[in-house]
Amino acid sequence: MPGQIRSETQGPIGFLIVEHPERRNALDDAMWLDIPRAAAALDADPQVRVIVMRGAGEQAFVSGADISQFTQQRMGAAAMAYDASNSAAFAALQGIQKPLLAMIHGFCIGGGVALSVCADLRYCADDALFAVPAARLGLGYPLAGIETLVQVVGFARAKELFFTARRFDAQEALRMGLVNEVFPKAQLEPRVLELAHGIADNAPLTLRAVKRASFALAQPAAERDQHMQAAAAAAAACFDSADYAEGVKAFLEKRKPMFRGQ
Repeated sequence: MPGQIRSETQGPIGFLIVEHPERRNALDDAMWLDIPRAAAALDADPQVRVIVMRGAGEQAFVSGADISQFTQQRMGAAAMAYDASNSAAFAALQGIQKPLLAMIHGFCIGGGVALSVCADLRYCADDALFAVPAARLGLGYPLAGIETLVQVVGFARAKELFFTARRFDAQEALRMGLVNEVFPKAQLEPRVLELAHGIADNAPLTLRAVKRASFALAQPAAERDQHMQAAAAAAAACFDSADYAEGVKAFLEKRKPMFRGQ
C-alpha cells in the first residue's frame, strides 16, 4: 500500500500523521512532496492552536526515507530533485507559526530524525530508537537537515551521529538534548496531549512571537537583521492585542484567561 501524509483535528490540536505502517512509516517521494500541503493546511486552520506530528501504528515514528526508491529517485541528477523535496518539507515544518510537537515512538531513523528536529518540542516513548545512517548508505545528506540537527544537539554531537551512524535509545536522546522528555510508551500519547492542550490554552500571539524570535536567532548573522525586525514587531503587537488585555484582566480576577488570538 502507498504511504500518505494525513491530517486530523481534535479541538485545538491538529495532527500531522505519517502513515505507511507496512514500511514502518518510511517516507516515499510522494509523501515528502505532500508534507508542505498538510503543514500549510493545519497552520491555516483558525481552530488549531498546536500541531502534533506523529507516526501511524505501533512500530515507528518514521523509519527514514523509503530506500526501495533510491535506485530510481536518488541517483545522479534525480538525487538533487529528491533532496529539494526533502528540504521543502523541512522548511514547511519549520515555517509553521504554531507550536509544533513531535510525538516519537519506536523507530526514528534518518529522515525521521530530520523531521523530528523541525519540531519545536520533541517527546518520545521509552521504546524509541534513533539513528542517522547516511554513512552506511553512502548518500549525501541535505544541508538543511544537517543544519537543523546541529542547532538542536550541537556540532560535536551531530558529527558523531553522522560519522558513527550508530543507533541510540531514548535515554541517550534525552541526555544529548534531542528530546525534551521520555515517557513510558503507554503514557506517551496522553502526556503529550496534556502538554499540547496546556500550550493551546496560552496566548497564540505570544507563542507566535516566540517562534519568530527563535527562528530569527537561528539564522546566520548576515541574514539575522530582517528576521529580528519581524520578531520584534510580532512581540510589540502582543501589547496592542485584545488577548493581552484579557490576560491581565484574568490575572487580576484570578481566573483562567480566554485567548482568541486577536
